[in-house]
Amino acid sequence: MCGISGLFDPQGLRPFDPALMRRINDVQSHRGPDADGLHLEPGLALGHRRLSVIDLSTGDQPLFNEDRSVAIVFNGEIYNFRQLVPELQALGYRFRTRSDTEVIVHAWRAWGAACVQHLRGMFAFALWDRHQQTLFLARDRLGVKPLHYAWLSDGSFIFGSELKVITAHPAFERRIDPLAVEEYFSLGYVADPRCIYQGVHKLPSAHTLTLRRGGGGRPQPVPYWDVRFTQDNPVSHADAQVELRERLRESVELRMIADVPLGAFLSGGVDSSAVVATMAGLSAQPVQTCAIGFDDPAFNESAFAQQVAERYRTDHHLEVVGSDQFGLIDRLAWLYDEPFADSSALPTYRVCEMARRHVTVALSGDGGDESFGGYRRYRMHLGEQALRGRLPMALRRPLFGALGQLYPKADWAPRPLRAKTTLQALAMDTVQAYHHSMTHLRSAQRDALYSDHFKRELGGYSSIEVFRNAAGHAGTDDPLALIQYIDYKTWLVGDINTKVDRASMAHSLEVREPLMDHELVEWLATLPSHHKIDGGEGKALLKRAMEPLLPNDVLYRPKMGFSVPLASWLRGPLAARARDVVTSPRLLDTGLFQPDELRKLLDQHQAGTSDHATPLWMLVMFEAFLRVGVGGATHG
Repeated sequence: MCGISGLFDPQGLRPFDPALMRRINDVQSHRGPDADGLHLEPGLALGHRRLSVIDLSTGDQPLFNEDRSVAIVFNGEIYNFRQLVPELQALGYRFRTRSDTEVIVHAWRAWGAACVQHLRGMFAFALWDRHQQTLFLARDRLGVKPLHYAWLSDGSFIFGSELKVITAHPAFERRIDPLAVEEYFSLGYVADPRCIYQGVHKLPSAHTLTLRRGGGGRPQPVPYWDVRFTQDNPVSHADAQVELRERLRESVELRMIADVPLGAFLSGGVDSSAVVATMAGLSAQPVQTCAIGFDDPAFNESAFAQQVAERYRTDHHLEVVGSDQFGLIDRLAWLYDEPFADSSALPTYRVCEMARRHVTVALSGDGGDESFGGYRRYRMHLGEQALRGRLPMALRRPLFGALGQLYPKADWAPRPLRAKTTLQALAMDTVQAYHHSMTHLRSAQRDALYSDHFKRELGGYSSIEVFRNAAGHAGTDDPLALIQYIDYKTWLVGDINTKVDRASMAHSLEVREPLMDHELVEWLATLPSHHKIDGGEGKALLKRAMEPLLPNDVLYRPKMGFSVPLASWLRGPLAARARDVVTSPRLLDTGLFQPDELRKLLDQHQAGTSDHATPLWMLVMFEAFLRVGVGGATHG
């Protein structure tokens, strides 16, 4: 696992300053502490920071072909590289290393841009072909590994694994994108391909970008893969369970290839437990498992992780941490480069920190909820959609719209009585309703929070456009498949993968994701939705497939999640910081917010009359981004 960076002159052969290139490459040294490499030639500079995982002795980068006409910097792992080697050798290509990186170089020479179709793994890479005067960038199918790029004012092109590579260049002007702010306060992250700064883009998952010297213009990313929910697989539920165990075994086995210590996260949830159980069946040695517990019982799952560890006699490492992890706020603001509101980034950072003391590579259960239908919101959406299907919009919109407006926001009440969101959703179409369920701050809350000046800057833009765009490419109207597809394109990439990448690379830990294997995802998309949610049971197929391997207590207990007690923090140890934030000149000078609304949110929350933990936490993280994320940000 690594960090990559580079500069390219698409129109000429200007020389790039080696000292500048080294400086922008080194801002992400945490991603690769084992080695660094630079390659400069007229009009091109490539940088690499290496975390050694495979081929420790000969896998340094940039890596070249035999005549040094092709060079690559690569972040990730190609899990099928051993299968590709003989295929490429048969085509006449000779290998000098045992690294998966060299496979990409020869695959490019053999198949050109179609090389990505042959790669199975998580990756972001930039490849330079001197003969073709072409710079080729690519990102993996599920967006596990990040890649950012921008055009600088002097006409040159810059890219890097993290946004801080681009902001470290003196020619880049940091101007906040108003549309990105809207996406953050709605979704809790800035959705691909947008970045918090104007002029910077994230290369979308499953896309490539090809730049040719002298080609003119600014080329656009090109998709090379998509998941298609055909749902036409006639397999029985029993046979699907058997096939799932086989497919999971293959996916896990591919990800156990490493020349360094390897283990797994074990939260005690279904997904990570399924991965660990599968690993145990493939390993002659005890699996190294890593878990954290919390001193607050309401957030502690460690007892379930212990059950799985004991069943498989893993070498289990448990660390109990205090629930007061808010001291990490400024550290996270620097790591994430953009405002990022998922508070589970705090425990994720800690479990990665602990795991790195024992292993260099850890397998995770990420992606299981999206692929198997595990989220509670999926079941809620299906119930609402069934009712939407019985009543025409002409009746639903005025009826449920009025009820949703009248019904009180009862945060204090038991969950069944908190019906305001459901009533509002019933007045909407399916995409609008799912967006409503996924927003941290509803449209009315954002409208109250934003200043009139900022609302004019937005020009009517809403983050629902992110969901509308995704839905337009889904190719399905099945209620579950549609929102799974939306999650693959938004939540999974923008929140889950971003969270895990930055938290793990902060500690030079490589995390691998067997439940996000694209061949497994493709197969699951052929299954009817009732295999995933059956009788109100989420992850039905995965749970039943794992019944011979895992305790029922682990499989069928209520989902807990990786949560932190935000509401109590903001009335207790974080209260002073929250007050400093809502009165901060740094925040107020952006002109984004209504100062009176900021103070009202804090006063009502700290008085206990309302729960405003979500908007206050988002403001705390936004102010931290302005102050320490990358510094010097301006608005407008």
